[in-house]
Amino acid sequence: MYKSILIPVLLDKSRDVDGSFKAAMAMADDTAQITLLHVFEAVPSYVADYIPPDYMNSKKDAMQGALDEMAKQLPNCRGVIAEGRAGPRISRWAEENGNDCIVIASHEPAFSDILLGSVAHHVVRHAKCAVHVIR
Repeated sequence: MYKSILIPVLLDKSRDVDGSFKAAMAMADDTAQITLLHVFEAVPSYVADYIPPDYMNSKKDAMQGALDEMAKQLPNCRGVIAEGRAGPRISRWAEENGNDCIVIASHEPAFSDILLGSVAHHVVRHAKCAVHVIR
């Protein structure tokens, strides 16, 4: 049983998190802390000059609100937003925060995944804790 589980999530209506949530609950200790992590990439500096500062703050607030709503579905759960490239940031977050398991959803691989690698593939290869991949 795991005591600290990280579930990376996309805040996208088409993504189903039920499988990840069920798997995390099945593997969680009674007192386990579960963290939902949404990673977004930084806006390039050449684009940032054209985006009003309040816009980014309101988007982050909306993302946090969506994560908080999702977190209500699980006991001892919180939502967190991080910035960076998804694969490396998820692996680093888990290591920095002492997670002992990552439950990550994987999509059907596309041709580009063969050449570039998917987020789940990166996490599986680089995470220093257990990784459970949901299909």
